[in-house]
Amino acid sequence: MKTALISDIHGNLEALQTVLADIREQQVPRIFCLGDIVGYGPNPRECLDEVIRSCDFTILGNHDEATLFDPDGFNPVALQAVYWTRDQLEQAGSNATQANKRWDFLGELPRQHSEDNLLFVHGSAREPTNEYVFPEDVYKRPKLEAIFNRVTQYCFQGHTHIPGVFTHDFDFITPDECDYEFQLGSEKALVNVGSVGQPRDEDPRSCYTIFDSETNQLQFRRLSYAYDETARKIYSIEQLHDSLGDRLKAGR
Repeated sequence: MKTALISDIHGNLEALQTVLADIREQQVPRIFCLGDIVGYGPNPRECLDEVIRSCDFTILGNHDEATLFDPDGFNPVALQAVYWTRDQLEQAGSNATQANKRWDFLGELPRQHSEDNLLFVHGSAREPTNEYVFPEDVYKRPKLEAIFNRVTQYCFQGHTHIPGVFTHDFDFITPDECDYEFQLGSEKALVNVGSVGQPRDEDPRSCYTIFDSETNQLQFRRLSYAYDETARKIYSIEQLHDSLGDRLKAGR
């Protein structure tokens, strides 16, 4: 079965709608979200509603967690965005039922999900919500060994916003390097599925991944979206720093 793996939407409605439309065109029957639906972006409520409607399973991300509880370890720009996001979700408006549904959904999200030999997290197999696994960690063998030891075969993750595959022999393969398709084998692998709403690999296009569990084939999908519109919304909100809009145009 094919599964679309999306992550790190960060309140970017234009990007999310573009990705969901592509998933429908690709006729992928399942969608898993690996967290960070909210944070940074201007449309947290709308993105939550889309994920609730569209995704078959969703993992808790660190920004989702920060919106629910006291944020820890966030820089000033991210922290201000967390507080603004929380205020947006607390404003029930005329539809208190929908507002409560969003809070209940966030509050019930698990930190990880397993299916047979597959593990789905936001951060890492060692620390599902908050640990970053960066491409340069291939030079930190003890760290990667500790993470790989917690994986049965494949682990799918997000959090860094940098798509690619960490191989069992401690290499990192970017989508460009594998022509956007990668054949997983019998060896263990960590797969970062990329970011829908805030790419950070110097490519401003949205990224998500399709995994075929019958063939173990990965496909990285890159999609252009109206990032200027998302940035315009951010610039119009005083509590969201302009840098959050600027970075969308540069993919950083």
